[in-house]
Amino acid sequence: MMGKLARCGWAEGDAVMEAYHDREWGIPVRDGRALWEMLMLEGFQAGLSWRTILHRREGFRAAFAGFEPEIVARFGPDDVERLMGDARIIRARAKIEATIGGAKAYLAMRDSGEDFAEFVWGMAGGAPIRGDGVTAPTNTPLSHAISAALKARGFKFCGPVIVYAWMQAVGIVDDHAAGCFRRSATP
Repeated sequence: MMGKLARCGWAEGDAVMEAYHDREWGIPVRDGRALWEMLMLEGFQAGLSWRTILHRREGFRAAFAGFEPEIVARFGPDDVERLMGDARIIRARAKIEATIGGAKAYLAMRDSGEDFAEFVWGMAGGAPIRGDGVTAPTNTPLSHAISAALKARGFKFCGPVIVYAWMQAVGIVDDHAAGCFRRSATP
């Protein structure tokens, strides 16, 4: 009989969180659109728990047209009001408007020849940064630098703490705990 897998403590006790931890968290994401989607979701998480966002992720995807930047960038005031009434998501006007603005910023980068994935991974040195497995900071000099660069491009809800959580989620940083079964599995 196989024993219970050792996971990062935050993922224990909730099937959705365990699945997210086991299949997604900390695995390097190189697709720009997927990186943008996760950054937008991390922005919605500000002041809340990731569990809250993760349990509503499919609702967010439905409400925000699959996080297709070309569609979200065209959302107007009527869409903001529609989203403010959508119980499947976090109904915070500033975060909704930041997501629409984030789609515009993402497209502006693309249209100027700047690939979102190359931009982010380039700032991080091109490869995952491995934490020590014992401590996990809430922000780092790199998360401050990426945050400033994103803000300069028009992104909002992307402070250094949000950016660091995002870096962990998309595998720019490997902060799996020392005893976690995923730590040895992430490249």
